[in-house]
Order: sequence, then structure tokens, then C-alpha cells
Amino acid sequence: MTIGSSMSSGYCSLDEDLEDCFFTAKTSFFRSTPSKVPAKNVTQTVEEEKPEPPTLQEIKQKIEKYNAKVTNCLLMKLNDDGTYTGFIKVHLKLRRPVTVPAGIRPQSIYDALKEVNLADMTDKRTSFYLPLDAIKQLHISSTTTVSEVIQGLLKKFMVVDNPQKFALFKEMRKDGQVLFQKLPLTEYPLYLRLLAGPDTDVLSFVLKENETGEVEWDAFSIPELQNFLMILDKEEKDKIQQVQRKYEKFKQRLQQTLKEARGKPG
Repeated sequence: MTIGSSMSSGYCSLDEDLEDCFFTAKTSFFRSTPSKVPAKNVTQTVEEEKPEPPTLQEIKQKIEKYNAKVTNCLLMKLNDDGTYTGFIKVHLKLRRPVTVPAGIRPQSIYDALKEVNLADMTDKRTSFYLPLDAIKQLHISSTTTVSEVIQGLLKKFMVVDNPQKFALFKEMRKDGQVLFQKLPLTEYPLYLRLLAGPDTDVLSFVLKENETGEVEWDAFSIPELQNFLMILDKEEKDKIQQVQRKYEKFKQRLQQTLKEARGKPG
């Protein structure tokens, strides 16, 4: 699997201002109270029956139909053994910091070809936020699973977090809503791309946090847990200041009312 990139260069580090870097803890890793207002973005868990595997002739026809719609050079190619290769794009929508080796240079072409794991060169770790508009283009095979796609993305970014903390979703649009469906680790993304066609408005892939409904604290590193404590501490201080300002205004109004009442003739 080869990886191409298209992403913004900025990110937030631990040294930068908390107001700019950190997301609200309550919306980041706690479940929120269900709302009666229908949301535009909906994550669904859909049980789908597995269809019969397509024949080689059916695959060939689908690839020809797919390539006829491609407007760039990102074509699918059928191999002699019945497998095929092609490209998918994955949007990274991670709202939590990722853990990476500290003080390591970016991966070079030589490192990628020699499969050098730069993360093994140091035990020092740091955390930062990946930009929400990051997109990675992957060249994969029809035998590449969701699990392998996730691991490949993490390796490209030198992310040392547990792959189980992440999940690959397929994003679809229906009736004005954006629907997200979590893909099983054994699913083949390139086959889904083949069935949907090259139009990313019909189907796109998104890497997000693996939301299980409960926070699995053991899966987080020490720097991440420290970040969460800093977020909670900041939110606590902000909430205290809000309450103090609220009751200070009430106090001033009461004092003003008492003053005006005393000044009136009995």
C-alpha cells in the first residue's frame, strides 16, 4: 500500500494556547444527552447481509464501468490473479490529539521503501492535533482490509497510538443528511469504492475515533490523559468564573434595589 498526501501544514502543540488548541472535553469524549432535533450528521450501525462474491467477469465489467467515469489518472487495474488495485481517499477527522515520537524527522521516500519504522528510534513521546481537513490518498489492493488501511495511515503519520482507538467510516449522503457507517475491520474498502464509483459525493472514507459508548481509559497514553486533565481543569475554572459573574450581577441588582427602596419616603 502506497500513500500520497494532501493536508494543511498547521497543527496545535502542547505549548500553544489552550483556547486555540483543545476541544471541549464534554463533546470530545463523553456521551451527550440525546437531542429531539434531528441532526444533519448521523452515525448509523447498519446490519448488512454479505452478498455472494462477484465472479471474475463481473469484476472486470465493474472495473471497466468504473474507469469510464474516472476524470483523472486514478484508474483501477485488474491483475492476472483476479485481484485489482486502485485508489481511495481518506479524510482524517480526529478531534483528539495523537501521540507521536518526539524529535523525529519526517519520513523520507527511502524510509518508506525500506520500511524503516522511525517510531522505534526513540522512547520520547509528544501529542498534537492533526488538522481536520487532512486527506490521504491510498493506493491499495482489493485484498487490503480496513484494519490494514488504519495501520497504514497511522504508520504514515508515525502515530504510535493503539490502532483499536480508531475506526474507518464510510460517509454517504441521503435525503439531505450525511450518514456515517462504521466499517468492520475485515471489510475491503476498494471493493466498496468499486461498487460506488469514483464520485466521492456518493461515497467517501473517514478516519475517526472509535466511539464505543464508554471511555476506555486504558487505551490512552500518559500525555493524552494529561491533556484531558488540563481540558477538564480549564473547563472547571471557566464554569466557576461564569457562576461567579452571574451571582455578582444579581448581588449588584439587589443592592441597587435596596438602595432605591431606602431612598423612597415611607
